[in-house]
Parts: sequence; structure tokens; C-alpha cells
Amino acid sequence: MKNGATATVAAPEAGPARSGLAGFRTAGRILTLALLAAGLAAVWRYRAALDPASIVATIGRYPAAPLMFLAAHVAASLLFVPRTLLALAAGLLFGLWWGIVWAGAGSVIGATAGFLLARYVNGGLIDLENTRGLGPVLLRAEQGGWRSVAMLRLVPVLPHSLANYALGLTRLPLGSYALGSLLGQLPMTIAYVDFGTAGSEMLAGGGSGKAGWIAPTLVGLAALAVSILLPKLANRRRGIGNQPRA
Repeated sequence: MKNGATATVAAPEAGPARSGLAGFRTAGRILTLALLAAGLAAVWRYRAALDPASIVATIGRYPAAPLMFLAAHVAASLLFVPRTLLALAAGLLFGLWWGIVWAGAGSVIGATAGFLLARYVNGGLIDLENTRGLGPVLLRAEQGGWRSVAMLRLVPVLPHSLANYALGLTRLPLGSYALGSLLGQLPMTIAYVDFGTAGSEMLAGGGSGKAGWIAPTLVGLAALAVSILLPKLANRRRGIGNQPRA
């Protein structure tokens, strides 16, 4: 009886505790969305100042410029700022090779932040199997793993932030998502870091006739061409493989 009484008294406490935890999670999601909306409003308000030169002038003054750059990249990924601006700034600020390192790291960390944020806010509210439009596309990406993520990243017309949030609605493992994002974003990252490096070297050369900026520009154009052509080649190969045999 004593044990039964204890169980009877303890049972009603579980309901309010669980309800309070659910309310806390809901409040956290609402606060996260409010902060995101405030950030988007700030980006829209100061959009004219979002250019590579301004980013370099702001970040370059700090001794820990790489860490500041990574933080800026995460914020840009969450707030729909094109990551190409950060890649250009990386080339201007760090040069070619270190620019690729920091821009590549920033793109993956920023993509992961958006992915995890969408997963946290969603919390199972959206069922992709019963969602039209983007739902079937995301389900195919989920089934394809890191390869599908890489192919999705290689399509230049798909906004970086939108892809982060959309893929966060899937059940993709974090490791597969991060690997696919790294491989898929790398060609475009290299291209724009090279463009930034070329611009920096051209400005440094002034009118002295130096042509050191030509090689990075050519490499950047080649990487950009690869990022555009790879999805088309993959789709063509897939179409050939799906043709019925005679």
C-alpha cells in the first residue's frame, strides 16, 4: 500500500513537468525565430554595406581575423547573405591558399549551423512525406546521402542558406551532410577566393604592368566552370544509365 500510495502521489507531478519542458522548448523556438527575423531585418537595413571591401575593412582590424571571419561566415549563412561575398573577402584578406582554407571551413560551419537550427526549430513539425513541392526533392536527397548533398551544392542557382534550412528538415546524418556540403561547395569557394586574390593582386600591382593576377583568375574561371558543368554531366550520365536496354 505504501509503495502504491507513493506511485499515486508521484504520477501527477510528471504531467506538469513534461508540460513545462515542452513549453520551454516552444519558447526557445519562438525566441530563435525572433532573433533570426531581427537579423534578417538588420541585413536588409544595411545591405548596401555588405560588400567584400567593407567586410575586409571590418574584420582585418582584429588580430584574430580568421576567427572573426568564421563568425561572420556563420552569421551570413544564417541570414541569407551570399557566401560568395565571404569567399571574395577571404581572397582579399588571406590570399589564395589560406583564403581557400578559411572560406571552405566557414562555408561548412555556416552550413552546419543552418542545418542544426532548422532541425531544432522544426522538431518534427513538418512531415516531408506529406509535403508537396520541395518535399520529394528533400526526400531524394535524404536517401542519396552525402552524394545528393554534394550534387545539390554544385547547383549555383540554389541559395546557400535556403539549402541549409531545407536539408535540416530531413533525417540526413550530420556527418553525411557536412561531407557533402564540403565537397559540393569547394569548387565555387575556390573560384571566388581566386577572384578575390586576383583583385587584391591587381590592386597591389597598380599600373606597373604586373600580371600576377591573371593565373588566379584563370584558375577561378576553371573552378567556376566545373561547378556549373558537373551537375549537367551527372544528370546526363544518370539519364543514359536509366535508358532501357535493347
